[in-house]
Amino acid sequence: MKKISLILTAACLFILAACSGPQASPEGTADKPQAANESVELMVLAAASLTDALNSLKSSYEESHPGVKLTYSFGSSGKLAQQIEQGAPADLFLSASQADMNKLDEKQLILPETRVDFSGNSLVLVTAKENGAAITSFEELTDSSLQHIAVGAPESVPAGRYTKEVLDNLKLWDSLSDRLVFGSDVRQVLTFVEAGNAEVGVVYSSDAATSEKVKVLAEAKEDLHKPIVYPGAVMRDSAHADAAKQFLSYLTSEEGKKALQEYGFR
Repeated sequence: MKKISLILTAACLFILAACSGPQASPEGTADKPQAANESVELMVLAAASLTDALNSLKSSYEESHPGVKLTYSFGSSGKLAQQIEQGAPADLFLSASQADMNKLDEKQLILPETRVDFSGNSLVLVTAKENGAAITSFEELTDSSLQHIAVGAPESVPAGRYTKEVLDNLKLWDSLSDRLVFGSDVRQVLTFVEAGNAEVGVVYSSDAATSEKVKVLAEAKEDLHKPIVYPGAVMRDSAHADAAKQFLSYLTSEEGKKALQEYGFR
């Protein structure tokens, strides 16, 4: 009987301890979960034209935000949007196109309240600094000496879509079609010109600013294409939505704007 009594007493004490909940800290508040101290790897899918600008601010941002690691994946906005649709891991999408962001919004893959236009750009015609073409406008692309004109593939590359708009408005797209060389993203277009695989190419002004091998021949008139706007948004399935919002806010801050402007963005 004594043994049974001891067992019942111990059981009661165990139940009371279990029901009492977590012990309060010295300050009287519950301890924070360990997860709050874990580091965050932020997966950012970004337009290829943002490569240099985002890489330049990576170290300083991580230093000022301990525990946050930025991991980038660059490519054409159209292909990146397609990857997100297919389930590619992403916390934040930085697009060079409203159209690609709209597609993800329609499929409810972004948090619409986080969407913001964080930058802009312009479209320019470039050639190699050495032995490059001598034309001075988009209208002169009909020059017979230009056998290879590099542009982004309009199906997936925003810069290619803007280029097609310009050439369509100038009534030149069809007549130049057999001389067009398509790049998988705007950086490949730039590489074609740098390597001499194309006499001229159409890229963003920010891309031209990063290269010491090309020079700008002309800037496309803004009334020839839709405004070039860069929208950003946090993914609905992001496991680090707060950190993603914070980085997006940084890009729209004075410090972030200055970093982008240094690389030719508007």
